[in-house]
Amino acid sequence: MARIIDGTEMNMIGDRVKQLRIERKMSQQTLSNKLEMLAIYICRGSISRIEDKQRTVTDIELYGLAKVLGVSIEELFENII
Repeated sequence: MARIIDGTEMNMIGDRVKQLRIERKMSQQTLSNKLEMLAIYICRGSISRIEDKQRTVTDIELYGLAKVLGVSIEELFENII
């Protein structure tokens, strides 16, 4: 069975997560801490790997990222080429 995502990129939202995080003047550690307050545990290193598209994102992580960054889940997929 073929993989859903071909190539080396493991997610579609990494660039957008990074953009939104920087716009909100939030460090990767701060984002990780805010996710932890929602009982979503993504360490700072994993945030980095998500932003570099080297790590997949689960549905609960997607929900938490959208909530902490103050956008809808759909907005995490904006500007994807």
